[in-house]
Amino acid sequence: MAAHRQVLLFLAVVFAVASLASATEWKVGDDGGWRAQFNKTGWADGKTFRVGDTLLFKYPKDNHTVIQVGKEDFAACNVQTNNKLGAWFSGNDVVPLDKPGKMWFFCSVDGHCNNGMKLVINVVGDGAAPAPAPVQPAPPPSSAPVMGYTAGAAVAVAGAVVAVVLAF
Repeated sequence: MAAHRQVLLFLAVVFAVASLASATEWKVGDDGGWRAQFNKTGWADGKTFRVGDTLLFKYPKDNHTVIQVGKEDFAACNVQTNNKLGAWFSGNDVVPLDKPGKMWFFCSVDGHCNNGMKLVINVVGDGAAPAPAPVQPAPPPSSAPVMGYTAGAAVAVAGAVVAVVLAF
């Protein structure tokens, strides 16, 4: 029974690693980066942002910022808000998308948000992860030895790992 649990744990880890490996890093603005009048580009249109993905904001460090706010502060370009959910200033900022829902960002440099340097995205939960295979009951003690059972499962798992590695 313990060997069966170890196999299940290993499978769970394999699926988790495969899910993380499929995460996307989105370079905001593509080659143009985070820039003035960004909101007019429609950059986020047609993209599906998922939990586990990241946003990469690239911009000249001394010219812009990235501030994450709520919906009301976003709509009003409220740079003076005390309700910032995040703030980045490096020019090479990575923002993890760690939960589903809307996320609102803008540049806090005076006038930039009102000039369209803002972004709203919708992050969806990762429902695309494959469901684990149904768990088969452990063989009764009088049947085939447990060692043969776990070795077969190990071969199946190794095949799955090789398939995941080859997919990349």
